[in-house]
Amino acid sequence: MKLKGRVWKFGDNVDTDAIIPARYLNTSDPKELAKHVMEDADPNFPSKINAGDIIIAGANFGCGSSREHAPIAIKAAGLQAVIAKSFARIFYRNAFNIGLPIFESEDASKKIAEGDEIEIDADKGKIRNISKGEDYTAKPIPPFMQELISAGGLIEWTRKRLKAS
Repeated sequence: MKLKGRVWKFGDNVDTDAIIPARYLNTSDPKELAKHVMEDADPNFPSKINAGDIIIAGANFGCGSSREHAPIAIKAAGLQAVIAKSFARIFYRNAFNIGLPIFESEDASKKIAEGDEIEIDADKGKIRNISKGEDYTAKPIPPFMQELISAGGLIEWTRKRLKAS
């Protein structure tokens, strides 16, 4: 799996309330959640992003509550991946459950700037900063987790497996 896009950068400890504010949790409609993604971190963020963009963040991205709304909002907004120094464990699992690719890379988190164009090779755990001509290493996504992403998340993966049996 290869991904390519423009970067939006955030710092450490971006919690789920910053990703999707609690005042919007009265809906589980992905399209509605997408309209408010990251708006408490940057009120204009939903209007600035384009499909295929990528979030870069510091340590502990997705900390806070265990809501699946956070990765759903990111994915529904058209953001194709998140790279961070580290992820809160429940966000990490929820991201794969809904089919959002995420990558841990300290170097990429530090060195990639907002607006840079990058390319990610998920199989090899390689991140290429096209804008700067630099390469970084990320933990490769295990094959099973890539299956989840390709299927669109755990529920879709399970549906496909049930149909095949």
